[in-house]
Amino acid sequence: MSVSFVLEALVVLGAIVMGTRAGGVGVGLWGGLGTFVLVFVFGEAPGEPPAAAMAIILAVVTSAALMQAAGGIDWMVSVAARVIERRPKQITLIAPLTAFAFSVGAGTSNIIYPLLPVIYDVSYKNHIRPSRPLTVTVVQSGIALAASPVSAAMAAMLTLTDVEPYNLGLTQILAITIPACVIGIIVTSVVVNRMWTELDDDPEVQAKIASGELVAPPAVAVGVPAGAVSSGSAGLGPDTGPTGVADTAPASAQLTYTRAGRNSALVFFAGVVAIVILGLFPGLRPSFEVPDVGTVSLDMTNTIVLVMFVVGVLILFVGRPDVKTVPDQSVFKAGMISAIALFGIAWLTATFIAAHEEFIISTVGAWVTDWRFLFALAVFLVAALTTSQSTATRTMVPIGLAAGLAPGLVTGMWAGALGGVYTLPANGTQIAAANFDLTGTTKLGTKLIDHSFFIPMLVLSVTTIVVGAVIGTIFF
Repeated sequence: MSVSFVLEALVVLGAIVMGTRAGGVGVGLWGGLGTFVLVFVFGEAPGEPPAAAMAIILAVVTSAALMQAAGGIDWMVSVAARVIERRPKQITLIAPLTAFAFSVGAGTSNIIYPLLPVIYDVSYKNHIRPSRPLTVTVVQSGIALAASPVSAAMAAMLTLTDVEPYNLGLTQILAITIPACVIGIIVTSVVVNRMWTELDDDPEVQAKIASGELVAPPAVAVGVPAGAVSSGSAGLGPDTGPTGVADTAPASAQLTYTRAGRNSALVFFAGVVAIVILGLFPGLRPSFEVPDVGTVSLDMTNTIVLVMFVVGVLILFVGRPDVKTVPDQSVFKAGMISAIALFGIAWLTATFIAAHEEFIISTVGAWVTDWRFLFALAVFLVAALTTSQSTATRTMVPIGLAAGLAPGLVTGMWAGALGGVYTLPANGTQIAAANFDLTGTTKLGTKLIDHSFFIPMLVLSVTTIVVGAVIGTIFF
């Protein structure tokens, strides 16, 4: 192991740590600084900037933000809320699976926020400990983006695997990640349903009810319409809304949407389906004659970008969004932060790997060949430190591929390891879930890993990693 390798590795790790401390766009800025040090101080040739991943993120985020501005997210949340309310007794399973489906379709976990009060209301009214469905719903979003054709994490992954010599395209990735994630969510829901004290037997909750701080849920939930407590009103009284006025409407009735919003969301979903179909059937994509190569089909990077631009224009017609408000949308802001963070970190790791590829293959390759799950652990730790799925992807996946791991195995472990973003109770969705749970059963903890999300996150990550690794190894 050369001195330069050690020093440059320290630069990479230092940039990641400092970027994590800065948060947001700071991750990308520190990644850029690390690249500067490798190039100007150590004399390494700069690696290839992640232009393809950036193009995908920008196109997808723009279209998704247009959809949100038109009210598409509101429609999605309303539909999800109705699905959750239909089977209140199975909410610990139904809520996270529903949130997973919409997170996959939209490419963002932002849909979770407005669902949290609905999940709390329905679970509380049905005497179900709110921490159970809330925690699983939150942590599923850590892996959901690995199963989304239009997420920033998928954009980063696709540009790494859908190239020679790996040739693992979008449909192959989804064939690994979707079943692995679904099985992981189901197993986690089963485990969590057996965790903690039942709501009616919890002394802390019962003390709040006895003191009047919390009003008891309806004594009999059977026969009462699911979601009888309006959004945000559970705990104020079984039949009263936030103002104390009788309110028997389902929680989803409090969530409104417009026809333009619905149509915009449907157009966006149609674009997602089109991308999957074009990935599954390359013959549907245009082909071109390339000198010295022959006939080549349009690659998936350009396909995704072009389809998303078409989707954006269609949304302009069917949704009539105010284009001026697009930069203010939460999807746009989160996407731009991801893009900047991805750019700096990806450029840094590409520069480092290109400079030491032979050494990485001969040494790190031997380690991960003997202990393959070290790769999953590495992705998990980077995800935990950066709280960014796309950053963890561009930081560790190139190393796993360069080390000689099969792309199917890498993909399977990658999907579950992204769940590490919820290792620490520092994410907005975790904080929001704890705040919405008026019973106090969803806790952020005081010792970093003693929060309510830790065990569900661990079960979900481990299960998805194992299932994903098996699927990726056997079929790909």
